[in-house]
Amino acid sequence: MSERRSILIIYTGGTIGMQTGASNEGLVPVHFSELIRNLPELNLLDCNIDHLTLEPPKDSSSIEADDWLRLRQVILDRAETYFGFVVLHGTDTMSFSASMLSFLLLNLRKPIVFTGSQLPLGTLRTDAKENLITAIEIASAIHNEAPLLQEVAIYFEYKLYRANRSTKVNAHHFKAFDSPNYPWLMRSGVHMEIQYDLLLRPSAVWRDEFEHKTLKKSVYVLKLYPNIPDAFFEIDFPNAEALILETFGSGNSMERPSLISFLKRAAEQNLPIINVSQCLGGSVEMGRYASSNAFVSTGVINGRDMTTEAALAKAHYLVALETPYSDFKSRFETPLCGEISVK
Repeated sequence: MSERRSILIIYTGGTIGMQTGASNEGLVPVHFSELIRNLPELNLLDCNIDHLTLEPPKDSSSIEADDWLRLRQVILDRAETYFGFVVLHGTDTMSFSASMLSFLLLNLRKPIVFTGSQLPLGTLRTDAKENLITAIEIASAIHNEAPLLQEVAIYFEYKLYRANRSTKVNAHHFKAFDSPNYPWLMRSGVHMEIQYDLLLRPSAVWRDEFEHKTLKKSVYVLKLYPNIPDAFFEIDFPNAEALILETFGSGNSMERPSLISFLKRAAEQNLPIINVSQCLGGSVEMGRYASSNAFVSTGVINGRDMTTEAALAKAHYLVALETPYSDFKSRFETPLCGEISVK
């Protein structure tokens, strides 16, 4: 008989572990140990399950860089003890956190499954039970004597997605997440469908190159929109070390002298500019239309089919590693953990 694998549930907060607070002021996070009694089905799973709460549990709208680093350290400190990890997290910023962890734990080769719910665990029609139970099954699954999953992923409403390809697409339906530019990895039904050829198999060896690093508030995101004031392109973004531009369609922008001057100034100041599309699906193709020629001529980085969440995470990661401006473009446009497609 094979040894039972151990899984650690890490509760960070979010709807899955919320209940109505005093005086009906809305849903607030509570300690996960108060909720575990609502899920006796966990005792039927063929693995050992422990749980830990990051104190204090937070609504995911309040998650910041320090929380990402704490979560990373919790996993690293227990990586030898546990086969896999399930992270319970609020849905609003789950894609941001999961994307960031995919870089902070690059090549760890551990199953790390983020999940949550649209309704609290204790409510009658909750989606929390299925999400959590299946996330644990995935995190404990084995294939060819190794973990089936060796990356950070999000499981929600019967599908497992690569974390850094996912984005929240609905605030009211149980199908809250999607992965517009990369297929689902697994689909839960009567049987589990697994797309083995799409699963990440890290080729590099885990190295803790992020030890003692910090994540500064130095990466900015600017969304272009019709009739945007020229004043936006005259802003001297304080302490900026990377800027993500959310552009139109396949990476296009308005052809304005103020924007072109801004791009040239950024290049002169060694400020990396990253071009990602506002569209859910598709890819940036700079130079396809004349309206993106200024990006090509000023050395703007092609974010291709990355989500904004993944671009933000990767920019934070490269900035924290003090990546020189001369290397930033090539490193950003090279896949590190399946976050970007290369033609």
